[in-house]
This record gives sequence, C-alpha cells and structure tokens, in this order.
Amino acid sequence: MAQNRTCRFLSFFLGCLLCFTLGVPLQNVYAQDKAVQLFAHRGGAHEQDENTLQAFRNSYEKGLRGFETDIRISKDGQLVISHDASLDRMTTSQGIVEEMNAADLRKVKTKKGNPLLFLDDLLAYFADKPGVYLEFEMKTTPKAYPQELLEKYCDQLYKAVMSKRPNGSTYLLTSFDKRPLQYLKAKYPEVDLLFITSSPLTKDVVQETLDLGVKRIGCNLSGTSRKNVKDAQAAGLLVSCWPGHTVQDFQLGVALGCDYLCSDIPVEVLTWMKTKMPWVKIK
Repeated sequence: MAQNRTCRFLSFFLGCLLCFTLGVPLQNVYAQDKAVQLFAHRGGAHEQDENTLQAFRNSYEKGLRGFETDIRISKDGQLVISHDASLDRMTTSQGIVEEMNAADLRKVKTKKGNPLLFLDDLLAYFADKPGVYLEFEMKTTPKAYPQELLEKYCDQLYKAVMSKRPNGSTYLLTSFDKRPLQYLKAKYPEVDLLFITSSPLTKDVVQETLDLGVKRIGCNLSGTSRKNVKDAQAAGLLVSCWPGHTVQDFQLGVALGCDYLCSDIPVEVLTWMKTKMPWVKIK
C-alpha cells in the first residue's frame, strides 16, 4: 500500500513537472476529454521480434489494440513486411527485399527464428479482430520505387488492406515519401493517410500536410510544443508523435495533447499507465 502511494506521488510529481515545463494546466493533462491511441511500433520493436507475426500476436494478447508496420514489395510483386530494405540486421540471411523473389523470402528466418512476415498473413491474423488501429508504412524511395512500380505497389497495397479490414477497425497508409500519398489521394479520395516527418510539429509542417490533402501528421516528439499541437488540431489534423522509447516519452505525448502515440515498448507503457496513472484514457 505504501509503495503504491509512493508510485502515485511520483507520477503526480512527474506530471506537475511536465506541466510546469510545458506551461500546461494540470487538469489538461490528467482530465483528458478524449482517449489517446497507443500503438505498437513494428509490433513492439524493443519488446518483441519486430514485424513478425509473433510480435503482433504477443502484443495483441497483452491488450494492445494499436499497431504499426512496414510494407515493401518483392521482385515478383508480393507485399512483404520489413522495416529495412536489407535483411542483414534482423535475419540470418542477406539480400535486399525488393531484389528477391517471394519464394526465397519465405525461406528467410529472423535471428530469433521467426519467418519473414507477408502482408496477407498479417491481414488474415487481424481479420477477425475488429476495433484495431493499424498503420501500414509505405517504405518507398525514388530509387527503389520508380513511378510505374510505385503505382503498382500502391494499388496492390490499398486493395489488399481495404478488402481485409474488419468493421470498426481503422487502417491507414502512411509514408515519409509524398509520392504514394499524392497518388493514393488522387486515385482513392476516401483513403485514410498519414504524412510522416522527422521534424517536430511546426506551422510549416502543418501547411505541408494540408497541402497534401492529408488529415493526419506523424511528427517528432522532440521539439513539438503544446501550442503547435493545438493549432494543428484546430486546422483539422490528427496529431501522432514518435519516437516512443520510454514510458516518459508517452507521458510527454499525453501532456502535449497528441491524438496518437507510437511506442517501441507498448506493453510496458500500457501496464505502467494502467497501474500508475489509470486516470489517463488509453485506447
């Protein structure tokens, strides 16, 4: 009991410190009138074998309902889940995803022994799980994805994702690369998109996002201010912030008033917040 009181005092003290630093009224932090969507970056990159079916399953079974993943295309046109173009960091194989056929990629194992995940398998896993928030990041670059391939990739990804989305779930396509966002917006006006930038949220970033016709922005937590978050929301944008390496990163995002928050340790964040700061509403 004493330990629990101590933890609550420390969390309250941290909240006060954040409020003092940011100039945010305490009630604006802890009396949230909306829920904050927590989502597992790459399925929980620092807790799981990232971007594997095991990662998504483990995080889901621990209570997570928000997720993010990365989509590439194989040489023969299959959509593959991998953050890196190179297989070197995460697997026991070598090669570039876009330069390999699906049959060879299906033989690849991660360093922890899991198979490389294909988009169809991930969509099948979530097909009977409504109420999920899921971001599909389009890992396109002008060199690897010239316009003709880019358009094929976008069409294929959009049709696959939207045909398998369960009722009540939010599936959106995201990218640092403006080209797929522009193409998808023009061809599928109803598509839900998010523009990612490594910059903190600024007036210029807000305008850049609005010019794309996109209603969601993913920006760097570091350097983002409460005022700019509120201004972006007033302009009609939903604000997501990254990275999320620690529980404190999540707390800062809550204090800033973000709508969505990415985390590499989502299970730890969810557990900590539910037990130590239950008054913060988390989806």
